Amino acid sequence: MSFVTGLSCRECGRRYPNQPIAGCEDCFAPLKVEYDYDAIGRVLTRESIESRDASIWRYRELLPIDDDPRVGLATGFTPLIRADRLAEAIGLKELYLKNDSVNFPTLSFKDRVTAIAVNKALEFGLSAVGCASTGNLANSVAANAAAAGLPAWILIPDNLEAAKVGATSVYGSNVVAVRGNYDDVNRLCSQIADRYGWGFVNVNLRPYYGDGSKSFGYEIAEQLGWRAPDAVVVPMAGGSLITKIMLGLQEFERLGLLEDPVDTRMFGAQAAGCNPISAAVKRSSRDIRPVKPDTIAKSLAIGSPADGYYATGVILDSGGWAEDVADSEIVENIQLLAETEGVFTETAGGVALGVTRKLIAEGRIGPDERTVIAITGNGLKTQDALTLEPPQTIDPRLTAFDAAVGALGLTA
Repeated sequence: MSFVTGLSCRECGRRYPNQPIAGCEDCFAPLKVEYDYDAIGRVLTRESIESRDASIWRYRELLPIDDDPRVGLATGFTPLIRADRLAEAIGLKELYLKNDSVNFPTLSFKDRVTAIAVNKALEFGLSAVGCASTGNLANSVAANAAAAGLPAWILIPDNLEAAKVGATSVYGSNVVAVRGNYDDVNRLCSQIADRYGWGFVNVNLRPYYGDGSKSFGYEIAEQLGWRAPDAVVVPMAGGSLITKIMLGLQEFERLGLLEDPVDTRMFGAQAAGCNPISAAVKRSSRDIRPVKPDTIAKSLAIGSPADGYYATGVILDSGGWAEDVADSEIVENIQLLAETEGVFTETAGGVALGVTRKLIAEGRIGPDERTVIAITGNGLKTQDALTLEPPQTIDPRLTAFDAAVGALGLTA
């Protein structure tokens, strides 16, 4: 049973029936999914959620599909890790990592949104799916399309990390590298979706696709004992995730599922080489000024973010803030996270941790605040960003190993 009542424009309010559509035909603003919350509230309880499988589908009534899901059945409900060693290192008392670097099937939070989009493509009877992507979405669309038996057309910038290109091509998808940055790729995908009538997940399936990210917020609240955190730090590319985490928390509050009202402050994290949203927040503005990306954090390299206006609104309205970090800080914080908590994150996670440390130093996040950092992708995807010392080579003798240990000032 679906609790979706249709779509509506986020600006002018015009209503639309369920259909694959990119935006409002009157004002060209993005669309959002509308739900019957009264009906949801009569069936969705803590007990019903807790009785279900550990996946995004435990929140089925709040997700925009009509039929039973056919792909992505094991997606979501990733660990919320209490990170005490990292907390001590950066000056917090209660720190958590929402670790989507182990999400199924492609090790990023994009598996949440793609599970929704590909299921909607099947419901709409579309003949193929596709996307514009800086990497993680490409992996996820390719994997879920393969599971659904749908052809996939994946368009990427031509400078994408080799690991992400390989992790897309392996599923038999049609991968097309476009000379230019993500914004160039996205414009082309809009034209392709219009001409071919395919389901491009972040174009004409975008209203549905984005709601998959609400599950990130639902899981944080449930895993914290049905409470919202004080602060959430979220890496930002297009800006959608940070808005959907807050929406997920607010929906839980509306449905009476939380112990306390939501008083969460949202903090956005970007790379200094691509910071249109954080720059707007620092101006206390919602006016996004596009930039040309130049950063190792390619998964965040979107210079003209589609949801930037809404991301700045959520950040400022919640009393949060946004910051950005240099490439050298990104690498430093990837290493810090790995060495303290045994979590290997991609560059976006290095951005999120680096920004968290800045926010603490600026006094924007207090030491006693229950803080969650969103870890959105796996470090195996961006190994090229790191320069690590090669392993020490020794002869197969105990004396050689003793010498290696002694060189570090240690003894047996």
